[in-house]
Amino acid sequence: MTTYIIRRLFMATIVLTIVTLIVFFVMQLLPGDPLVIFLGQQAGTGSISQEQLDQLYIRYGLDKPLMVQYWNWISGVLRGDMGESIYYHEDVGKLLLERFPVTLDLGIKSFILYNVLGITMGMIVALRRGKWIDTFATVLSYIGVSIPVFWLGMLMIYFFGLRLDWFPIAGYTLPTEDLWKNLHQSFLPVICLSLMGWAVIARQTRSSVLEVTAQDYIRTAWSKGLTERAIVMKHILKNSLIPVITLMGIGLGLMFGGQVFIEQVFAIPGVGRLLVGSVFAQDYQVVQSATLIIATIVILVNLIVDISYGWLDPRIRYG
Repeated sequence: MTTYIIRRLFMATIVLTIVTLIVFFVMQLLPGDPLVIFLGQQAGTGSISQEQLDQLYIRYGLDKPLMVQYWNWISGVLRGDMGESIYYHEDVGKLLLERFPVTLDLGIKSFILYNVLGITMGMIVALRRGKWIDTFATVLSYIGVSIPVFWLGMLMIYFFGLRLDWFPIAGYTLPTEDLWKNLHQSFLPVICLSLMGWAVIARQTRSSVLEVTAQDYIRTAWSKGLTERAIVMKHILKNSLIPVITLMGIGLGLMFGGQVFIEQVFAIPGVGRLLVGSVFAQDYQVVQSATLIIATIVILVNLIVDISYGWLDPRIRYG
């Protein structure tokens, strides 16, 4: 197990390095100059001299070769210094620290919601295969997989926000400030984020349960006269979760991607909205650092998922 974890950590380091290289050089390929864009938005490019512009290039390290800029950024991140934002004129670490609790709050809520509902629904429809509930859940899962998250968000804003006035259509309050207001404001975004994940988890759980119920040891359990509850909880559920847990790890990465759209649609001040604004402003430091943190989280979650296989299925051994 120790060897396996070390090997996976080494691979994760290589993946992170590749991610940082891709993000860094893709940002450099975008047309335009970040300082000119920022100055143009603030007061017009003609309001600053070339000498002052050169000083800003030196201040942000943009006068150095690309590989030197990359090395300065990576070495700074390893020291805990993510640099200064060109657009916001603030420490990047501070910017991300202010917005990550918002993104994590929505992400954790949607992650728990769609996994609990997806696994529960998948179990129910698999055990009631061919019944009306199976057909109904299958149709819903197709809809959930097909609907674009940003389009669903706009529909929910129109019907539940504008027409019915049940939920706010924008804004966010931390749960530490006002829990009820937080739940009220985050209801629509969390539902939007959860729909696709719920559909995928429900479909995979159904397939896994049907496969497990066809095994000999399940038939043996039925022949022993065990109750349905005991068979489902002790034998079917645990053995059905291995492929589902794999999707959970993948879903976490998709969830962060979906939040970029949801935070824009619902005007939520999270990392996703910060990323979108920073990409348009070509704020290299913010985009690079935020992408690095998100990639690190996704890789660590996938590592935890892989290790959990050994607990769920003792037949799996790590060399």
